[in-house]
Amino acid sequence: MEVNDALVDKLAHLSRLNFEDTEKAEIKKDLQNMIGFVEKLNELDLENVEPLLHVSEEINVLRDDEIKGSISREAALKNAPLHDEKFFKVPKVIKNPKK
Repeated sequence: MEVNDALVDKLAHLSRLNFEDTEKAEIKKDLQNMIGFVEKLNELDLENVEPLLHVSEEINVLRDDEIKGSISREAALKNAPLHDEKFFKVPKVIKNPKK
């Protein structure tokens, strides 16, 4: 597969990126190297190789869910720098664009 300027421009458009000419040359080189690597993999003889569905034959054993106690609201808020009767108070980080 040939990597040309039109392909780089199309990929840039699809990914909503802008590249300078020097960057395009580097990207073309990198893409060509990646495609060459994948084409190299096509040279392997995989005739008797079974598809790999999982990395190992082990089965994931999950523990049973157990209901456990938790701390009270008062204990959770005890060391909070700012809080009201029910919630932690944090500084506002989202600004209203209309103001």
